[in-house]
Amino acid sequence: MEATSFGADYRALFWRRAFILLGMAAALVMSLLLDLMAGPADLRVEQIIRGLIDPASLDLRYRIILFDVRLPDALIALSVGAALGLAGIETQTILNNPLASPFTLGISAFAAFGASIAIVFVPTAAFASHTVLLPVLALVFALLCGLLILLFSHWTGGARESVILFGMALFFLGNAMTSALQYMGSAEAVQQIVFWTVGNLTKAGWTEFYIVTACLLLVFPFSMRHVWVMTLIRAGEAQAVSLGLNLPRLRMIVILRVSILAAFAVCFVGTIAFVGLIGPHIARILLGEDHRLLVPGSALCGAVILSFASFLSKALIPGAIIPVGILTALIGVPVFLMLILGQKNRV
Repeated sequence: MEATSFGADYRALFWRRAFILLGMAAALVMSLLLDLMAGPADLRVEQIIRGLIDPASLDLRYRIILFDVRLPDALIALSVGAALGLAGIETQTILNNPLASPFTLGISAFAAFGASIAIVFVPTAAFASHTVLLPVLALVFALLCGLLILLFSHWTGGARESVILFGMALFFLGNAMTSALQYMGSAEAVQQIVFWTVGNLTKAGWTEFYIVTACLLLVFPFSMRHVWVMTLIRAGEAQAVSLGLNLPRLRMIVILRVSILAAFAVCFVGTIAFVGLIGPHIARILLGEDHRLLVPGSALCGAVILSFASFLSKALIPGAIIPVGILTALIGVPVFLMLILGQKNRV
C-alpha cells in the first residue's frame, strides 16, 4: 500500500515539474518576442507574429529589419544560451561542483586567446579574411583546451579534483596569453579584443545561427542518453561506482561534449559569463535532480537568460546596444548571490 502511494506521489511530482518545464518554454517564447520588439523601429508584437507567419504581409522596410537584423540576433541568443546551459549542467554534475561551468575549464579563455591572435595578426595575413579567421581560431583554441583537458583526464584516471584544478590553470593561462597579445597589439587591436571578450550578439548572422544550432542538436541526444546515469551520480559517486559505472570514462565523454558545446557557443559571439553557471542552478531549484527534466530545463533556462539579456541590451539605452556579456555578468552576480543565500537557508 505504501509503495503504491509512493509511486502515485512520484508520478504527481514528475508531471508537476513537467508542467513547470512547459512554463519555461512559454517564457522562452515571450523573451524571444520581447527581443524582436526591442529597437528603434516600431515593430509591434502582432506585426512580428504576422510577419513570421506570412513575411509578404509586412512592408519591405519592416521585413528587412525583422529577418535580416533582429531575427538572427534573437535566435542565436537562444542557441548560445541553450548550449551554455546544457554544458553547465553537465559540467556541474560530472564534476560534482556547484561552481563548475564551461568557463571553469578554461574553454572561454582559450577561445578569447584564439580570437586575439586573429585580431592582432590577421591584418598582416593575406591568406584569410578577418571575419572568417576570427571565429575559426576562437573555435580551434577552444577545442584545443577541451583536448588538453581530455588528455589530462586520461592521464590522471579522470580524478574530479585534478580536472577542476587543471581547468582553472588553463583559464589563467588563456587570460595571461590574451593579456600578452594586448600588450603587443596596437590600440585599435586592444579595443577589438576587449569588445570581443565582453560578448556581442550583433555580429552573428544566419550562418552562425545554423552552425551553433546544428552543434546543439547533435550533442543534445547524447546528453539525454545519459540522464539516468547523471541522476545516479547526483545520488552519490560511490554508489554509482558500486553499481558498475565506469566514472572516469563517463567523465571524459561528458567533458568532450561540454568542450564542443562551449567552443561553438563562444566562437561567434565572444565570452558570455554566468549563463552556464546560473541557468543550471535555477533549473535545479525548479525541477529537482531528475535529469530527464533537468537537462532540457537547463538548456531552456540558459536560452531564456541570454534572450532576456539580449532584450535588455537594446532596451535600456535608446539608440545604443550594450554588449550582452556585460549584462549577463551584472544580472548573474546578484542572482548567484541569492542562490547561495537560498541554499544556505535550506541547509
